[in-house]
Amino acid sequence: MSNKVIYAIYNDDDVLMDAVKKTRAAHHHIEEVFTPFPVHGLDKAMGLAPTRLAICAFLYGCVGISVATTMMSYIMIHDWPQDIGGKPSFSFIQNMPSFVPIMFEMTVFFAAHLMVITFYMRSRLWPFKEAENPDVRTTDDHFLMEVAVNDNEAELVSFFEGTGAVEVKVIDKN
Repeated sequence: MSNKVIYAIYNDDDVLMDAVKKTRAAHHHIEEVFTPFPVHGLDKAMGLAPTRLAICAFLYGCVGISVATTMMSYIMIHDWPQDIGGKPSFSFIQNMPSFVPIMFEMTVFFAAHLMVITFYMRSRLWPFKEAENPDVRTTDDHFLMEVAVNDNEAELVSFFEGTGAVEVKVIDKN
């Protein structure tokens, strides 16, 4: 089986968005789109599923508040109770107003740090990983759409030239 792909290069994000919509309407499979900056609405135009990262953030926040509550209960009530400002040291509930800032900060800390780790793992961005950018111009001012070729190379080349691509290349991807 051939591993050929077409690189259609555009120099305007509006032309790219229109080309993505036309490509999806023609039922061609878009492998990836490389852009120098985020293009609003591109994920919906490509038909990508909504992200579930917000669910992860909520769960990580729950872990953070649980760790904070357990840590403060153990440290301040069970392990080393202290009389600070006349507050009783035998009840977590009576001391909870003092613990709210710590619980908030630990929730944010866990959610933020674990979300960064999740993002890098989900994006497969490991340390020392080589860049997968197919064309250096996509980091500056061009946009690239990668589309799989299925024995319709000539048809796809003419299709993308008609969508406003400034350059269309057929690449044998390994």
